[in-house]
Amino acid sequence: MGVVLLVRHGQASFGADDYDVLSPVGWQQGRLLGQWMAERRVVPTTIVRGGMRRHRETLEAMTGAAGWRGDVVVDEAWDEFDHLGIVASHPEVTSLTDAGGLDRKAFQRLFEQATARWTAGHGDYDEPWDGFVARVRAAFARVAERAGSGRTAVVVTSGGVIGVLAAALADPDDDDPVALARRWARFNAVTVNSSVTRVVVGSTGARLLTFNEHPHLEGDHLTYR
Repeated sequence: MGVVLLVRHGQASFGADDYDVLSPVGWQQGRLLGQWMAERRVVPTTIVRGGMRRHRETLEAMTGAAGWRGDVVVDEAWDEFDHLGIVASHPEVTSLTDAGGLDRKAFQRLFEQATARWTAGHGDYDEPWDGFVARVRAAFARVAERAGSGRTAVVVTSGGVIGVLAAALADPDDDDPVALARRWARFNAVTVNSSVTRVVVGSTGARLLTFNEHPHLEGDHLTYR
């Protein structure tokens, strides 16, 4: 069997002019994860990241600490959904400037309401929910081909992406899109920055082994947003 390690990026810069930049905590989370993996002698045979800056910076922090070498595959299909666009489409939002002025808890409540509308198909979006799910599934299929017997693929991506795969693999026999969206919301809400989700790939397909591992984090380094 092969293994795919899905890594959520480190903490981004909430409230900053450019969200897509790691905070100082996010950089340290990446370094701690790299050290933790090195201590466990994890040596990836394939390294993949999304196209976002926070994906690149997280991987830079990880590889610097772990001492990994090798080519990196950049695949934008691993990018997060447009959460700002989805929030901006919510009927209660007059402008993203107003939404950006909310504290973390208030923004989280708004985010959950907006994504619930998105997954239910209410509203007009550049990327609808079913399109996002299809994109993520296709990205995983490409990586699974690289994770053959005895191989380890490390993928640096985002929480929403990992949530889709965890929701699909938690109950692969349930094709109900409403149930998938409900599971996704639960997984997405608790995914820790720089956490690791393990998927084993074998002759019978992919199976979710662990979700949201974060033993390398404690105290102020444990964040969700």
